[in-house]
Amino acid sequence: MRPVFFLKPQRQWTRDDAGWRWWFSVWAPVAIAIAVICMESTGTFSAQNTSSWLRPIAEHWFGAIKDSTWEAFHHCLRKTGHFVGYGTVGFTFLRAWLHTLDRRGPTELLPFRLESSILAIFSTAIVASCDEFHQSFLPNRNGTPVDVLLDTAGASVLCLLVWLVCWRKRTRVEDW
Repeated sequence: MRPVFFLKPQRQWTRDDAGWRWWFSVWAPVAIAIAVICMESTGTFSAQNTSSWLRPIAEHWFGAIKDSTWEAFHHCLRKTGHFVGYGTVGFTFLRAWLHTLDRRGPTELLPFRLESSILAIFSTAIVASCDEFHQSFLPNRNGTPVDVLLDTAGASVLCLLVWLVCWRKRTRVEDW
């Protein structure tokens, strides 16, 4: 399988690209990422439960933490987890959409990358919405639209980073 982040869309496909192994290799990381989100969406990962095991780790690194300070730190830590976790989900979706849309054949590079990025962000927003909807039914969790926005922002920032790192035009000194 070709690395999709640095190359243009592929023009010809081989027989190996048509089977279930190809689909599995492209979409399995997305399924694993969603499975992790589903696992974290349970009551086991509620704020009350994560505090009991995250606080000793934080105190081991930073020393004793006051209760009032811990509450704010724990909140920021959990929101950072949302942002980074869904950024990772967005990255797996971006990779999968790049490979999948590449199968259509010749296309312009900018629309191909833009469509893949939009689909990755949209797909991540759907997963985040379903996650928060599910959490709204759990007694020790609450689903909020703010978390959906935060999760979608994580995917958007990661897609932007891919644009900046992998897809920006490289100018040479001779071009100046």
